Amino acid sequence: MNPEKNEKKEINKDFERKYIPEYPYVDFESMANDLIKWIEPAKEKLKEEPAIEEKVEKTYSQDWSSYNKAQQLEKIYLMRFLDELLDYIPFPERKSVGRKPVSPRDKIFYLALQSYNLKSSRRCISDLQIAKRLGYIDKAPHFNTVLKCMKDRDLIAYLKHLISVSGLPLQQIETDFAVDSSGFSTSQFGRWLDVRFDEGKKKERRKFVKAHITCGVKTNIITAVNITKGYSGDSPQFPDLVLQTSKMYDIAEVSADKAYLSRENFNVVNELGGIAFIPFKKNIKNKTQRYGSYLWKKMFKYFNERQEEFMEHYHKRSNCESTFYMLKRFKSDKNFKLAMVIFSPTTATSN
Repeated sequence: MNPEKNEKKEINKDFERKYIPEYPYVDFESMANDLIKWIEPAKEKLKEEPAIEEKVEKTYSQDWSSYNKAQQLEKIYLMRFLDELLDYIPFPERKSVGRKPVSPRDKIFYLALQSYNLKSSRRCISDLQIAKRLGYIDKAPHFNTVLKCMKDRDLIAYLKHLISVSGLPLQQIETDFAVDSSGFSTSQFGRWLDVRFDEGKKKERRKFVKAHITCGVKTNIITAVNITKGYSGDSPQFPDLVLQTSKMYDIAEVSADKAYLSRENFNVVNELGGIAFIPFKKNIKNKTQRYGSYLWKKMFKYFNERQEEFMEHYHKRSNCESTFYMLKRFKSDKNFKLAMVIFSPTTATSN
């Protein structure tokens, strides 16, 4: 008779082992008990181990009251700060016969305010009249005078000095710097004949210039600027940018990409008491260490043997990319770009 569903069926284990040797009996109950004995300690061990903390992304709240106040008074602060910065420059007194020329101080004020407004020279005159009433300039100019000031190449040295002096409050904060470059398009185009029949295949459509900058990695303050033609190399600009920065800041580190890799650039930073973190290219091999400076060999060994640590210093240069992004996003108009780079000697001759 078949046993009932609820009734346990007894099995003669000895009978099965004797008459059915090809199907050995498996004691599942003992296997289950052994498995439980093996799992229980593992469960206790998991309870004792501390839980892994999940990484929470840091967020920074916005101080909206200060932000709103700064946005509302931004232009007033601009004129006030520019006036204070210009007081630091000892402009020479120009003695000439005839009509009194516009002073270099006023010229810089004209161009700074016109570039900030992103308006035509005609629409900028009303702001310059307000600046005259506030005592920042001696005379409100004609709109053509503002345009003529853009061709004055004597202002280049003054403008670079203003960039350096504007970072003085951050002199004790910034010790690590990054160097990079980016292109700025202008409103001018090359001739179609040059584009159509250029045998060297260096075709130009819209002309542009390149801004080479050094900036601090903590506050993104720009410490030095050079403007060149759009197709000029990056590496030759590195020594001058670092030397300009060293006049106002103590340099500990300078990070740059592979375009700035050279023995000279390593040595320039080393002479100033800093370390240049520039990654090496793939085609550089160990045998190249035989030729060149000792510093080149030392940094090449450091890059190969402790690459993760090297890249932590190198990736500080990402702040330079952020600086260009903020600059182009805040002032994306092409007139601003042209106004920013118009003071380069190479730009004046090429455009």
